[in-house]
Amino acid sequence: MIDLEQLKFFSTQEHPCSYLPGETAKTIFLDPSQAIEQVLYSSLLQLGFRRSGENIYRPHCADCQQCISVRVPAKEFKANRQQRRVIKKNQDLTVTSLNTIDTDECYRLFEKYINLRHTDGDMYPTCQQDYQSFLCTDNAVAQYYGFYLDDQLLAVAISDNLVQGLSAVYSFFDPDYDNRSLGTYMILWQISECVTLNLNALYLGYWIKKCQKMSYKSKFRPLELYINKQWLRMS
Repeated sequence: MIDLEQLKFFSTQEHPCSYLPGETAKTIFLDPSQAIEQVLYSSLLQLGFRRSGENIYRPHCADCQQCISVRVPAKEFKANRQQRRVIKKNQDLTVTSLNTIDTDECYRLFEKYINLRHTDGDMYPTCQQDYQSFLCTDNAVAQYYGFYLDDQLLAVAISDNLVQGLSAVYSFFDPDYDNRSLGTYMILWQISECVTLNLNALYLGYWIKKCQKMSYKSKFRPLELYINKQWLRMS
């Protein structure tokens, strides 16, 4: 396990929490000059850190501990009835590994997704420069997957390929295909990809019990939570 005292971290000022109204948040992040290297990043992932763009970060709120890192043990995962229906509904999709998502095709899909689904989020209104800095990162761990119906790009998933598993960084999809539950399908596909790659878990970032936007994560079972420096199984 990495010794955190050997690394340099910075802290943000307190700011309004994006997930819990009325709460303030604070974040610590790894020195941006530190290269995103697989072994180091994998060790930090085990300690509840996550990546956004070029930053590896973790919530560091003085009076709130509700952001909990969660992961799905891939080899133990069993899809429920609803998830099996989602898999069946998307069997006609082809998944392709992409060298980059810094393309007009991917950006147009992202722009449509934000404009129709996330007008209340930090990325709205979006622009290509924000998209590039947020998702089109140049590091050794990022993997990009395109989900195609024939020649039409329906969805994109960004995962970090790490020592112990995949970390689901972000995904976006065509809102015109809501009936396919593409967000759920991309998580199911990444769990399956962990098994294919002989990796232990899919890391889903942070889960907040009181946040409705994050409730979907608890539907993937078994689910493990990082609490008091231990990974514990959700009951």
